[in-house]
Amino acid sequence: MEPVDTQDSLRYLLNEWDPIGVADAVQDEYDCMIAPLLSRLYDGAGRAEISEFLWSELKDHFGLDPTYQEVDSVASRLVAWWADTAGS
Repeated sequence: MEPVDTQDSLRYLLNEWDPIGVADAVQDEYDCMIAPLLSRLYDGAGRAEISEFLWSELKDHFGLDPTYQEVDSVASRLVAWWADTAGS
C-alpha cells in the first residue's frame, strides 16, 4: 500500500486537473482513480497506458467527453510525477 502522502500528492494533481470542475467543493471526487493509477504507475505504465485509463474513466465513469480534457498532457504529467516520486 502506498503511503498517504503519495496518495495525497496524486489527489492534488487530479484535483488540479479537475475535469468535472468540482474540486473546490469536493476534494475526494477523483479518489476512485487513485488506487488504479498508483497500481499502473507502480507496474511501470507509461503515458499511453495512463492516458488510456484516464480516457476510459472520463468517458465510462464520469460521463464526460475526454476529447477536450487534455488527457495526454495529464498522463504525461502523472508519469513524470511518478518518476520523481518513485526515484526519491
